[in-house]
Amino acid sequence: MRAIVLAGHGGPEVLQMTRCPRPIPGHGEVLIRVFAAGVNRPDVMQRKGIYPPPPGASPLPGLEVAGVVVERGLGVATPSVGQGVCALLSGGGYAEYCVAEAALCLPIPQGLTAVQAASLPETSFTVWSNVFDRAALRSGETILVHGGSSGIGVMAIQMARAFGGRVLVTAGSQEKCAACLRLGAELAIAYSTDDFVAEVLRHTQGRGVDVILDMVGGDYLQRNVSVLAEDARLVHINAMGGSRATLNLRDVMVKRLTITGSTLRARPVAVKASIAAALLREVWPRLECGEIRPVVQQVFPLDQAGAAHALMERGDHIGKIVLNACDRGEAA
Repeated sequence: MRAIVLAGHGGPEVLQMTRCPRPIPGHGEVLIRVFAAGVNRPDVMQRKGIYPPPPGASPLPGLEVAGVVVERGLGVATPSVGQGVCALLSGGGYAEYCVAEAALCLPIPQGLTAVQAASLPETSFTVWSNVFDRAALRSGETILVHGGSSGIGVMAIQMARAFGGRVLVTAGSQEKCAACLRLGAELAIAYSTDDFVAEVLRHTQGRGVDVILDMVGGDYLQRNVSVLAEDARLVHINAMGGSRATLNLRDVMVKRLTITGSTLRARPVAVKASIAAALLREVWPRLECGEIRPVVQQVFPLDQAGAAHALMERGDHIGKIVLNACDRGEAA
C-alpha cells in the first residue's frame, strides 16, 4: 500500500510517500480501506518528535480516517465487511489501509461524504470527553472556547449549542470570528486586537463563564481563572502557549474552581469505546439531521501531506484539513 512515513523529525518535508506492507487486523480490530484521513495538531507534534505514538501503535501519522471495512480480526462482530465507517486511531491513518479498534469505529453519518466523516472522530471524541464528561457542561451554562475556528473549536461550538450551551470564543482574526458567529457562537473575540478577559466580563455582566475549553495554556491560565464564575470548570487539552504557568491559588479556592485536562491518544480502548457509544447515541443523530455539520477548509491528496501540515502550521485554516487517499475513479 501507499503510506506517508516520517523520514526523521523536522519540517513538513520529512513526510514522505512510500510503499509498505498492508497491516493485518488483530483481535478486536478491523482493516479499513482508507478513503480520507483527517490532519490534526498531534500529527504535527509527532512529526516534530515531541509527541511519539503510544507503545504498540502504528508509527505512521494519522489519528482519524473514513473508509470501508475490508477485513475483520478475531472477536469482531461489528462493523461488518463492506460497511462505511469513520474511526479514531492511535496512529496509521496517512495510508491507503489502516487497522482500527472495532469499538472505535462509527458509521459514516447518513448524507456525509468520506472526506466530511474523516474530519469527525478526533474532534468529536475530544469535545465530548472534555466538555461533557470532564467539565459536565449543562444546558443554559456558558462556555468559552479558545481557538474557536480550529477543528476542535468549530466542533465545540456546535456541540455545546446543540445541548443548550451558550458559546463565547476567541479566534485569531475578524474573518475567523465571523465564521464562529455563523456556527452559533454569541460572542467572538479577536485575541490579536482585543482583551478576552475584558470582553468576556463585559458580555456576562461580570459573572464570568461556567466552562473554559483551553488549548493555549501558558499565561492564559491566570487570565482564564479571572473570567471563571463560581464553581466553574477549566479544561486543558493542549499547551500551545507553554506548559508552565503561575496561578493565584486563592482565586481557585474562593471561586471553588475545578482545573483539569486530558489527552486522548494513550487512553485505554475501553474508555474511548464508552465515548464512541455516547457519540453514536447523542451526536450522530444531530449530524444526520444537519444540526451539527463538518467544517472542512481544504482537501489535499495523500502525497501532499507536507503541504497540509504547512497550512495547519500557518494557522490560516478554519475548521479541518483532510487528506484524500482515494485512487482515481474512487469517491471520497
